Amino acid sequence: MSQFSVHLISFFRVLSFPGAKDMWRAYSDMREANYKNSDKYFHGSGGAAAPQPWINLPAALLHCSDARENVQRVTDWLKHGDSGHGVEDSRADQAANEWGRSGKDPNHFRPPGLPDKY
Repeated sequence: MSQFSVHLISFFRVLSFPGAKDMWRAYSDMREANYKNSDKYFHGSGGAAAPQPWINLPAALLHCSDARENVQRVTDWLKHGDSGHGVEDSRADQAANEWGRSGKDPNHFRPPGLPDKY
């Protein structure tokens, strides 16, 4: 079996895990809501909604949000240069991710007026 096949199989195993669907749903809801100051709420809710404790998740899934934040930091750097733009926001996103993973209520980050749908 080729190295590519092994990576592809691993990728689909991660996607088939129920927690991946919860993270994707939270991301999709965040994009749909397009609501000011709701980013941290959706970061926290993606982790909190997972049906099993985070400790049982595949390592790759635990690092999905980390990878997303790192990609965002690179694109911010390309957009804004070495201005530090986005570094604090990325750290705050990671804190919200950890908040949700630990089972704490993501409503801690819920902005006033965010529709009840979310």
